[in-house]
Amino acid sequence: MPKRLVEALLFALLLVCTLPITPARADTLELREARLEAQDDGWIITADFNVELNQRLEEAVNRGLPLYFSFDFELARSRWYWFDEKPAEFSQSYKLWYHALTRQYRLSAGTLYQSFNSLGEALRLLSRPRLPAFDRARVRPGETYTAAVRMRLDVSQLPKPFQLSAMTNRDWTLDSDWKRFPFRPDAAAGNSTTERK
Repeated sequence: MPKRLVEALLFALLLVCTLPITPARADTLELREARLEAQDDGWIITADFNVELNQRLEEAVNRGLPLYFSFDFELARSRWYWFDEKPAEFSQSYKLWYHALTRQYRLSAGTLYQSFNSLGEALRLLSRPRLPAFDRARVRPGETYTAAVRMRLDVSQLPKPFQLSAMTNRDWTLDSDWKRFPFRPDAAAGNSTTERK
């Protein structure tokens, strides 16, 4: 086994072992509102989540472990004669980590990232995704669709020792579950639908 791989595994194991085993406060990842907004060339999905990390996840970030979140969107139309039509679906990944040299938290989506002085500021931006969802040609005016959104901690992108811990420890489970709401495009007004908690 290469020396670098052994060192990385030992570091990850050390990090897992040094995390406290005291009871953590309740974690939350809950959808408060979701909306599809009309734009010139299509529709944008905006959402507002309540994102709170438990003590174990906060300490993992503060010790240098990046956390990966996935924001998922689906748009479906029921069909009685076949499977539901899905004119649009996508996932956006976010990476949250602490940069020890600058003493700042960073949140990235793809190659773009933003720095924050506190974890709370980074979580506030993470909790309000606003992304292009689909173009106008994908939906028909007058039809009724079901839009669905969720956000979750993506443990599959964690280092292997943490993935094993996540399978057996509830502290690593953070998922809003799918929240669905009806959506009916209106060609004239470009209306939107909102779900409130």
